[in-house]
Amino acid sequence: MNAADSLHLDHHTTVEVHTSTTRNTRETDAAAKALLTLLADLPDGEDRSRVRARLIELYLPLAEYLARRFRNRGEQFDDLVQVANLGLIKSVDGYDAGRGAAFTSYAIPMIVGELKRHFRDKGWDVRVPRRLQELRLEITKVSGDLAQDLGRSPTVTDLAARLDVTEEEIIEGLDCGQAYRAMSLDAPVGNDGDTGQTGLGDLLGGVDPDLETVEHRESLRPLLAKLPAREQKIIAMRFFGNLTQSQIAAELGISQMHVSRLLAQALRVLREGLDEG
Repeated sequence: MNAADSLHLDHHTTVEVHTSTTRNTRETDAAAKALLTLLADLPDGEDRSRVRARLIELYLPLAEYLARRFRNRGEQFDDLVQVANLGLIKSVDGYDAGRGAAFTSYAIPMIVGELKRHFRDKGWDVRVPRRLQELRLEITKVSGDLAQDLGRSPTVTDLAARLDVTEEEIIEGLDCGQAYRAMSLDAPVGNDGDTGQTGLGDLLGGVDPDLETVEHRESLRPLLAKLPAREQKIIAMRFFGNLTQSQIAAELGISQMHVSRLLAQALRVLREGLDEG
């Protein structure tokens, strides 16, 4: 089970957080309650920023405490604290003292929800649609129940019927799980006993320089066929046989100057043909 699947704070955990925080910070809570009452009683148009900032400051330890619960799940702790602080700010702005609920009872689910959304949206190495992320979580939840009901591992058809989706969607949901953690190109491959340091990246193909010239070769083929036979032979001897102009001249029984003129004329025709193409 990965981090996105294991993000769970149940009712007992919430009570534990609330109890621990209340027990250790009674004075802070008393001050916070007074500020919450003051914030609720401030008339519209009154500057609320100082009271709001002080409230946020008082509950920063709570946000950090909740962020700490999500450590060691692939995300930097400082980033988690920032996410928890964002949830705290939303809690302060959205809390309604008139409903009678304690602020921590409202804030804790809000902060935890923000942390869960962070893992759901940002915790994937390869970004996949949220629809598939949520479907994958649903597949994980029902797979165990189906296995018990059926006495065997559920098939794609079983999962599709239970979740009321198509088999293609189930396959997509299962495949997207591979995107949560991408494999490093430096990851070793082969048997554990191998002493070589061959990595996954070493097995990936590189750019084939010959492929880059395929288009040019195929474009030149009909143009070469249109050249006179002697000029075709000169080009073949020069560029495929790697002969010098003097060697070509001796082979054909003509002057080196004549070879130079014929070669220049043939290359000009080929270049013009490529430009027109």
